[in-house]
Amino acid sequence: MGSGPGPCRAPPRERAHPPDTPNGTPRSERKISDRHNVGVATATTVETGHAHPSVNRPNLTSVGTIIWLSSELMFFAALFAMYFTLRSVTGPDHWKAMADSLNIPFSATNTTILVLSSLTCQLGVFAAERGDVKKLRMWFIITFIMGAIFIGGQIFEYTNLVKEDGISLSSDPYGSVFYLTTGFHGLHVTGGLIAFLLVLGRTYAARRFTHSQATAAIVVSYYWHFVDVVWIGLFATIYLIK
Repeated sequence: MGSGPGPCRAPPRERAHPPDTPNGTPRSERKISDRHNVGVATATTVETGHAHPSVNRPNLTSVGTIIWLSSELMFFAALFAMYFTLRSVTGPDHWKAMADSLNIPFSATNTTILVLSSLTCQLGVFAAERGDVKKLRMWFIITFIMGAIFIGGQIFEYTNLVKEDGISLSSDPYGSVFYLTTGFHGLHVTGGLIAFLLVLGRTYAARRFTHSQATAAIVVSYYWHFVDVVWIGLFATIYLIK
């Protein structure tokens, strides 16, 4: 007997594909792409989460300046030691008699000018940190003028002590230590004035205000505050302690 036709099999159905996304990309590919993008974003987040080594690294110029000022502090400490040693050797009575020749009101006014110059210097630093070069110039010029007035006052005082009281560098131990301590400090103030001129000159020479110029202004302020603090100690020791 001939066998009849076998059962008819339905044609295989095509597997349904998920509808495409609005931009035409199949959803399956879109999911793979999304997972890849999430991985990239996560990796980027991890990488940016770590600060760059230079962000937390201290400014080498500032660190070097602080170390140098520490050595300068030792230098002035030696001058203070010399002052008190000679004072103890010659006797307090002679020291008091020589100190009576000093014009304390004049020196106090000169000291006030120098101390206030630290304030104007710091205002210039604040302007530099904001990138305000005009205010930086203004405050640094004022600071320079005040420092120059202080130096002029010291020269005027030296002249009067030599002419009217006969106190000179070689007159006696008091004169030697007085001129050495105040004179070396005056040289440091003069160095600070030169530094202000250099910073101001760079702001005028450069086309735009840069980070390095702001750093230079900050470093000069460190030095200026240092010489101001040293002078407060010198003024109290030489002019006030009899």
